[in-house]
Amino acid sequence: MALYKLTDFDPDYKDSFGGNDIKGMGVYVEGSDEKIGTVSDVLVDENGRFRYLVVDMGFWIFGKKVLLPVGRSRVDRASDRVYAIGMTREQADNLPEYDELQTVDYDYEERVRGVYRNPVPVDRSAPLESSAPLEAAATSTTSTGYTSAATPAYDRNTYNYEREPSLYEMNEQNHQTLRLYEERLVANKQRRKVGEVTVGKHVETETARVAVPVEKERVVVERVTPQDAGRTVAPGEANFREGEVARVDIYEETPEIRKEAVVREEVRVRKEVEQDTVQAQETVRREELDINAPNLPIDERDR
Repeated sequence: MALYKLTDFDPDYKDSFGGNDIKGMGVYVEGSDEKIGTVSDVLVDENGRFRYLVVDMGFWIFGKKVLLPVGRSRVDRASDRVYAIGMTREQADNLPEYDELQTVDYDYEERVRGVYRNPVPVDRSAPLESSAPLEAAATSTTSTGYTSAATPAYDRNTYNYEREPSLYEMNEQNHQTLRLYEERLVANKQRRKVGEVTVGKHVETETARVAVPVEKERVVVERVTPQDAGRTVAPGEANFREGEVARVDIYEETPEIRKEAVVREEVRVRKEVEQDTVQAQETVRREELDINAPNLPIDERDR
């Protein structure tokens, strides 16, 4: 039964857990705030099912990593903690150290399982096949004076994890989680076109008038009686000539009108954004917890 690191089996495993990551969670003794270590990795089988948590036990045993079967753990996502069920320092001392450079095979797993199956230390110096707790089917009396439970015999060719649900099945009774949901309003804005403003030009005509002062010449003929009227002129002074004409040029001014274009005004077109608040309302739902436990002690905690 091959085991794989979680990241090797599914690089996007965080998406499967809603963005949560079990790696990095603190591991604590069940029912206490005593920290054992930290989850450094997870081993899964070929179907992707969790089988072991790799726990760095630096808080208990410096520099030692061990395997914690998932059935002996309780994940509390509300507090980002993993609780090791029934874990003792004695068990931690007797667990074989996990080396990620070595293959986790059946023999190694049996050494791990042997520690969790029995409350007494396993003699790691003895050959694996001779370890009585791993293969014996009858009860035995330990050196500490109490009797360990009978352990059935297992065979490497027929063993499967389902045979030991206490080690490899998540204890649903201890892992029940009830999520309460509520709806909330999420306000978004959508930009839409409400119209179009066009600014252009057109030509209008009108009749313009302008006053232009002009000059006109005219001939004025005046007849006057000279002071020496009636005086006799000397012979030859009077010169009678036929057809004598006086010529006078007459001029007048006429208005000369032309048009020229000038800049009257300049029009600038721009947009301004006005801020406004629009009130919107909608009915939202929220789930509340109903606890029905008549005359039973209930300890309700907020974390």
